[in-house]
Amino acid sequence: MTVSHPLPAPPPDCSPEELDAFFLGLAIEQAQIGWDEGGVPIGAALVHKGRAIAVGRNRRVQLGSPIRHGETDCIDNAGRLPASVYRESTLYTTLSPCYMCAGTSVLYEIPRIVVGENESFQASEAWLRSMGTQVDVVGDATCRSLMQRMIAERPQIWFEDIGEEG
Repeated sequence: MTVSHPLPAPPPDCSPEELDAFFLGLAIEQAQIGWDEGGVPIGAALVHKGRAIAVGRNRRVQLGSPIRHGETDCIDNAGRLPASVYRESTLYTTLSPCYMCAGTSVLYEIPRIVVGENESFQASEAWLRSMGTQVDVVGDATCRSLMQRMIAERPQIWFEDIGEEG
């Protein structure tokens, strides 16, 4: 799913906090699309030097895939990139990454991950930090609401997504 149109750019002269909110907003849009498609509402955006280069969403249900989480979908949608691009990028995700997604981020040496919320799920943050990744959790209410709805309305899909029996 390569993006055929340019992704929205943030307004000029944004503060770092406003930039984080803008790019997390792109991830939230992807999460909402995933939910509307019948999937898991987790989205991600990959940002290089202040420009979104890819977005993605959890598409495990939609594609029948065991590994198409929001972060892996986003990184795949970015396509083949030089290692230097990943090393200068930030990954925005609506939910704290699982070990698979964290491992992908560490493999490509993405130095910073901005997490929308980590109350619904949190597995890899300490490990990411031990690997030198900056992890910033913003505690976004929309991200939390999407996951609470997911867990309440589609618990079997949620348990499957995190590799647990429901």
